[in-house]
Amino acid sequence: MNIKKIQELIELMSANELTEVEIEQEGLKIRLIKKPSGVIEQAVLPAVPAGPQPAQAAPQSVPQQTQEPQASASNLKEVKAPMVGTFYRSPSPEEPAYVEVGDVIKPGAVLCIVEAMKLMNEVKAEFGGRIAEICVDNAEAVEFGQPLFRVEPA
Repeated sequence: MNIKKIQELIELMSANELTEVEIEQEGLKIRLIKKPSGVIEQAVLPAVPAGPQPAQAAPQSVPQQTQEPQASASNLKEVKAPMVGTFYRSPSPEEPAYVEVGDVIKPGAVLCIVEAMKLMNEVKAEFGGRIAEICVDNAEAVEFGQPLFRVEPA
């Protein structure tokens, strides 16, 4: 695969708002990951044949996020993304956010919206408590299971 093909993949990612692409072709494996800042990293790895392989650490091309001091508190519960999509803190840009750090929430309260395939999906609290941390920036892409909020249970 040549540089032009890689550049085309990067343009395809940007045009379709993709955060990760992995392609295997002719014994070459390419993985492109778009960080929240808009920078695209690439990792070119030799393709591995299918079948059992000895266990070894896979190369990490995405840096691990540092945990906030609050995250180490064992009593905090996480509200996680129910799907892949775009995280929005409010129903529209002109309206205030559903919740802020320090807000007390009840079960069933709307916390945010995750847009997936042009559908706006409300994320509701499954438990009550106080919002200790908002883990994602507004309009940021989120992955399934990614923590959105950390909540101190009531």
